[in-house]
Amino acid sequence: MLHELILALSGYNGNVFVKNANNEIQVISDLPFIHPTEVALLNRLCRLATHYSRFTTFIKQNSHSPQQAASGLRGLYVMSLCQGLDSVLAPYRKTLLEVESQLLADPHLTVAYVQSALEEYQLLFPALSRLLEHIETHQVSGSFTDTTNVLLQAHGCQILEFINRAASCGIPIVKKTLFQIQHICHKALYKQLTAWMLHGLLLDDYSELFIHKVDKQLPVSPDTEVDDLGLGGMTGQQMQQIQLSSEVTANQSIGEQFALRADMLPTYIPTKVAQKILFVGESVEMFEKIEIDGRQQKHQGTVIRNKETEFARDLLRLSQQPHFILRDFETVIDNIRGYVAEQLWKLTVEEADLIGHLRLLKDFFLLGRGELFLAFIDQAHGMLRAPPTTTTQHDVNMAFQHAARNVLFEDESLLQKFQFTVKAQQQQHKPSDSTKTGEHSKPGEHTGESGWKALNLTYAVEWPLHILFTPSVLERYNTVFCFLLYVKRVQLELQQCWATQMRRRHLRTAKSEHHNSTQWLLRNHMAFLIDNLQYYLQVDVIESQFSLLQDKVHATRDFEAICHAVDHFLSSLLAQCFLLSKPISHCLGEILSICHSFCRLYQHADTDLTDQETRQLEQLAKAFQRQSSLLFLTLARLRCHQSSPHLAQLLLRIDYNKFFSQAGGEFGRFDSFPCAL
Repeated sequence: MLHELILALSGYNGNVFVKNANNEIQVISDLPFIHPTEVALLNRLCRLATHYSRFTTFIKQNSHSPQQAASGLRGLYVMSLCQGLDSVLAPYRKTLLEVESQLLADPHLTVAYVQSALEEYQLLFPALSRLLEHIETHQVSGSFTDTTNVLLQAHGCQILEFINRAASCGIPIVKKTLFQIQHICHKALYKQLTAWMLHGLLLDDYSELFIHKVDKQLPVSPDTEVDDLGLGGMTGQQMQQIQLSSEVTANQSIGEQFALRADMLPTYIPTKVAQKILFVGESVEMFEKIEIDGRQQKHQGTVIRNKETEFARDLLRLSQQPHFILRDFETVIDNIRGYVAEQLWKLTVEEADLIGHLRLLKDFFLLGRGELFLAFIDQAHGMLRAPPTTTTQHDVNMAFQHAARNVLFEDESLLQKFQFTVKAQQQQHKPSDSTKTGEHSKPGEHTGESGWKALNLTYAVEWPLHILFTPSVLERYNTVFCFLLYVKRVQLELQQCWATQMRRRHLRTAKSEHHNSTQWLLRNHMAFLIDNLQYYLQVDVIESQFSLLQDKVHATRDFEAICHAVDHFLSSLLAQCFLLSKPISHCLGEILSICHSFCRLYQHADTDLTDQETRQLEQLAKAFQRQSSLLFLTLARLRCHQSSPHLAQLLLRIDYNKFFSQAGGEFGRFDSFPCAL
């Protein structure tokens, strides 16, 4: 009977020890040669036999290579799990051989002797069995005791997470055994990390690593509306998404992207460490595979080649450690990331002239070359005033080149990197700016969406700066550009309106004298507000933030620090231009729209205003008074809370002589005009 017991403990049931309906091995009851007091003891030993039988079945089903596995779990990590499970079961099998030898040598040994020899496995086997159960059922609740939520079988790095959670117990033999299994499974992880971080190869055919490759289109929505402020038709969530980078290769319409998979990342590896691993692999992959015009780059494979052997030795040393030590793991990852970041810094800052490209983007996207865009607005005003057509984009780019020649812009090749895109929009039935302000269009005037609202500026980024100036970065640049261009257009229109007023001052009639002072003061107030807004944007925001960006680039030798500096620079621009503050952004948009409507009205009006034009002028004056007052009160209220220093700076610009405060925060009050409308 004891030999039958040894066979059952080895996973082979027979005539005495059989499997019941629940697939559990038990002794047959009511056998005459087994004393009733031994039945409970034998069934307790049979629980070990049941667990061992399950272990061997799991190993047989899943220990095949992924290509040969016909059923069960697939992948490198489950193979490593089977290997580790088989290795920790070896002492158990050795113990069974020793017990069998003792039984053959001494026929008087009892079941109690077998029990004492295998007692430690009464704690180990149930823990291993629970681990396999949780891996096969993949519980999503995060608890090893809850079996209600079941999904697909766990695989890949999820297995590492289950092993680590199971090892968090106070039973020494269970902890030691699970750490042995984890050590074997970690070898697969280190092999994948070595291929990824040192060679840029993502060897992950079965999606087991916490890094994966995805294909994404550029984040351009065909249904997104763009108004003159650059934010029309966008929800608050879309405005927040402007701040978030979607790292896509900049010189492709559909590019490879590598990203983290949160569901595959073990909790004992911090997310910041995983992000460093992602950054290193992406950088090495770029240098290993980049080709331009069919010709390999001179930098191909050189980003980590000089220290590849040293880093491979460090990763091998980690894989040989019996326990995973986060401090050592993070130190090695930091060393690799630091070296790669410094090499990329040298490539982008020293060789690719990053500072020069940042100045170039500032000159174009942030209107640093103001004279160029003044000439462009003058050239393109006629063609962009109407709704765009299929030829508008070509005409606008020709006008841009003509404007560059007018201001003696010499670098023709540099100019070719910047192109305007104008998307022809379908006629939409919605109120225009003129309807909002009570303005009626002139006969023969276009009432659809103007081409200015469909205008965007693109930049052809050269290698290797495409890893810094991603499409999301250029999209945020373009958002600021649309807003700055709108402000510049309104400022120019107000200046042209002043020139028209100067030409007409000698053509006054008795009828026009009644409204002339009102028009002058209203235009004066509009120009004062827009000029100070323009000065605030160019000096207090762009110049100061760009100076800080330059200082950060010069103060570091870390490429990731430069990426963070550029991201902070753009976030600061969006915030300090109020493009992320919905109340102020809306208020500024209304003020700009009112100023634009006033200029259109005045330019098309004769010297003597008609009754309809007089009513329109009155509505514009009231709307401007209301919106300017709202802007002043909003800035003053937010400044009191000291939420943003730039709010106080803008308030200082428009109220530097306390005129705004003394007027009660209102521009264009009718009772302050010599002649009321």
